[in-house]
Amino acid sequence: MKIVNLIENIDAENGCSFEHGLSFYVETPKHKLLVDTGATGAFVDNARCLGVDLTQVDTLILSHGHYDHGGGILAFAALNSHAKIYIRESALNDYYSIKEDGPKYIGLDSQIVSLSQVVFVKEDMVIDEELSLFTNVTGRKLWPSGNKVLKCKKNGELVQDDFDHEQYLIIQCEGQEILISGCAHNGIINILDRYEEIRHRQPDMVISGFHMMKKSGYEPSDVELIRGIAETLTCYKTKFYTGHCTGVEAYDILKEIMGNQVQYVKSGEEISDVLSGTN
Repeated sequence: MKIVNLIENIDAENGCSFEHGLSFYVETPKHKLLVDTGATGAFVDNARCLGVDLTQVDTLILSHGHYDHGGGILAFAALNSHAKIYIRESALNDYYSIKEDGPKYIGLDSQIVSLSQVVFVKEDMVIDEELSLFTNVTGRKLWPSGNKVLKCKKNGELVQDDFDHEQYLIIQCEGQEILISGCAHNGIINILDRYEEIRHRQPDMVISGFHMMKKSGYEPSDVELIRGIAETLTCYKTKFYTGHCTGVEAYDILKEIMGNQVQYVKSGEEISDVLSGTN
């Protein structure tokens, strides 16, 4: 199996672009797939730089309906018209982030709905023996506080986003089970609870942002929350790879508690290289 980050927030000084976005490329015995496409088409140039042929991708999974994960979908579709694109039905709703100067639209381009390769996902779905998707994460244990500024427009009003547009990929391959999320808006602990409810086991590996980044700085309650998540994750026999919306400061807190159980994956890095390095 091969897992490569095609774009992320941090420059790894490897010639790849970086942006506030996330995209992973995964090769399994059966599939060449993408999870998310970053905020722009920059991941396409990175893929070319890394020797990843996006025209050979057969499956694209969109983790949720925010631009920093689906902003590159149209650029991908311009290169590859045959790959199926799995999107939650609700991912094309109108999503906003509340800023100091007012609400900012953070949803997807409406043109995506017209792509013939889009498969709308309503509930949990088994794609094949390697790939499956799950949803319906409703718990709120250790829920990231940064979610409070994220809204969805319903009946003309902005209301708290309940993140029902998130979906999570399970890869069963080479005797391992890998869970891939995007931002884990529903909270990584709640997602893992749902995973165990479905699979009756813990994943061997988790690849996900943890949505802990706060540009306004961290209050003591935020640090306490991050530490609580880290301490809970140490109870798992799972290896965690993170980045993007986790934020460097939050990652440092996680790392202090979790040690080598957690690793940061930067733009253009391969999981195997991060695992063997000193990140």
